Amino acid sequence: MRCLPVLDLGGISTGDFQEALTALLGKDAPNLSPAVVSRLTAEWQGEYERWQRRDLSARRHVYVWADGVLLQARMQDHGECMLVLIGATPEGKKELIRFQVGVRESKQSWRELLIDVKQRGLQIAPEIAVSDGALGLCKALDEVFPGTRHQRWWVHKTVNVLDKVPLSVQATMKKDLREIYWASSRASAEAAIDVFAEKYCAKYGRAVECLAKDCDALLAFCDFPAEHCDHLRTTNSVESVFSTVRHRTVRTKGSLSPTPAKLMVFKLVIAASKTWRRLKGTNQSPTVIAGARFDDGIGGHPRADKPRRLIASSHPA
Repeated sequence: MRCLPVLDLGGISTGDFQEALTALLGKDAPNLSPAVVSRLTAEWQGEYERWQRRDLSARRHVYVWADGVLLQARMQDHGECMLVLIGATPEGKKELIRFQVGVRESKQSWRELLIDVKQRGLQIAPEIAVSDGALGLCKALDEVFPGTRHQRWWVHKTVNVLDKVPLSVQATMKKDLREIYWASSRASAEAAIDVFAEKYCAKYGRAVECLAKDCDALLAFCDFPAEHCDHLRTTNSVESVFSTVRHRTVRTKGSLSPTPAKLMVFKLVIAASKTWRRLKGTNQSPTVIAGARFDDGIGGHPRADKPRRLIASSHPA
């Protein structure tokens, strides 16, 4: 019955489900009357409520990915923002921790979500949170899980930087940004940032400033195992799942209220989570949990505080 949420989000009414399933599955498609579909929907509602109330005290998440996903689905006069939190367990398995409708990506909405998972037993702070750097999320995270590091999503930051320069410059600048986040070491990345700043500061100071102000969060992945770096550079764990959901909701013909929308998104994401790939190098997760320090992805040494190089913008006054 995994396809039923897709059909619903695709704009197919309960009365048309049988015809759609027959076209998809052939004459042996199950007989789904509107009454049966309504009953299944009620069961999903119960499943969703039980999932929201589940005990998290036995769970531990080394890393989390957080994002606010706008679903403009003719669901309302405005798009609903689904706040999504996905975690990676010490065994390397990714799982949906929580999602809820928020007021855009406000600090209060994120704070409510984080406090909820903490009250339900998720007491140990994740080592790092990967996000697009939304201010509301960052502030809420610092309050609820103050020990968690921030990792900025490089794709999102690249878009922000390129948005501040003319189209004619963007292709070259994008290549220069790639030299930073694919650098073989933190030192190489910082050197590439210096080159970027020197190259563009005179004419495109706003782009340099946009990059420079988040350097520490952009390079946080360097302090974690090399096998995990690809997972930590992006929020693709969220984006790849919700690209399908966005596609379905945009095509929705009828009005979809917030409650059915949450239910449909829940079923789609739970179904998709069965195919999420595990972290590479899962044997490294216990080392991270134990507090080991990694330099450019290599190490396993006892962690000690070390000064971080703050790269100042060369943006002229």
